[in-house]
Amino acid sequence: MFGTKKETMVKEDRALAGQVAPVPTADVHFLSGIPLNSDVPEGMEEAMFGMGCFWGVERIFWQIEGVYLTMVGYSGGFTENCTYEQVCTGQTGHNEVVRIIFDPKKVSYETLLQHFWEGHNPTQGMRQGNDRGTQYRSGIYTFNAAQTEKAEASMAVYEHRLRRNGHGAITTEILPANTFYFAEGYHQQYLEKNPSGYCGIGGTGVTCPIGVAV
Repeated sequence: MFGTKKETMVKEDRALAGQVAPVPTADVHFLSGIPLNSDVPEGMEEAMFGMGCFWGVERIFWQIEGVYLTMVGYSGGFTENCTYEQVCTGQTGHNEVVRIIFDPKKVSYETLLQHFWEGHNPTQGMRQGNDRGTQYRSGIYTFNAAQTEKAEASMAVYEHRLRRNGHGAITTEILPANTFYFAEGYHQQYLEKNPSGYCGIGGTGVTCPIGVAV
């Protein structure tokens, strides 16, 4: 019963109450030393994705040349300044996400989308592998109309490839980016601090083309 409840999106009027103050987090990125609350530098852009447990997701993106900064947190739900324990109940509506600041002169948004699609299984609904719950759903959270257009085009192309390879329909949500709440400090760059730590994400083995078009 509890497991089923965690895989059902909570209604806004039933979501947990949040906190007045943000939860404490790390001051700087563990690898680069860049402050996590940095403004987006001129000429750079933001992206945000949910692909399952954010520990492994963040590692995918910090390894990409042209990505300036990564951070993990919660978004897509209703509870303000939520804690990890609250998110794990399934009663906040939030997804575990990675927020990315990137230099489009060095890495395109399409390339980030390619890593998104190939880095997890986007057909599993409210879970990713053995991790079950609304916090593990597949999601692309866009910051402008151009990102939305590219995300939707890439999904159309990739779903065709997945079906051709025996997979079901994509369940990824594509929505305008909502408020991002930082996760607690120990979650930031977790797999760099704990190299043998848990990573529950894995792709389908089906490649996604760059330079997507319907």
